[in-house]
Amino acid sequence: MLVKTYGCAVYGINATPITVEVNVDQGTKFFHVGLPDNAVKESHQRIEAALKNTGFKMPGKKVVVNMAPADIRKEGSAYDLTIAMGILSASQQIVAENIEQYIIMGELSLDGSLQPIKGALPIAIEARKHGFKGFFLPQQNAREALL
Repeated sequence: MLVKTYGCAVYGINATPITVEVNVDQGTKFFHVGLPDNAVKESHQRIEAALKNTGFKMPGKKVVVNMAPADIRKEGSAYDLTIAMGILSASQQIVAENIEQYIIMGELSLDGSLQPIKGALPIAIEARKHGFKGFFLPQQNAREALL
């Protein structure tokens, strides 16, 4: 099943929307495509532990995560929650109607808690500019995002 979630790449005071497509299908591998850096590639281990420690599971199937546009470098661990929500929705572990109408960003701890991210203000500005209904960020970023 294919699910799209959205995040943002932040460069200084600017943010660019990133489409994260997650496809869960037959097989048993995990693939990241779309110019992710090492921290994004390592998200597989953080996400798997966080899901397990919060009562969910990494699907025992092939998971392909495509981050577009492919020509923009995706850096850091702030995409953990974006990817995890896509995996949970695509594997039908949660019902997430209209998930594509929100920007989702957050770094996952191994216990499933969220860590703050950088660039909440540019992400909030981009969410409004591109017509998203809203965004999901760690609570620690709420004050900055409200600006």
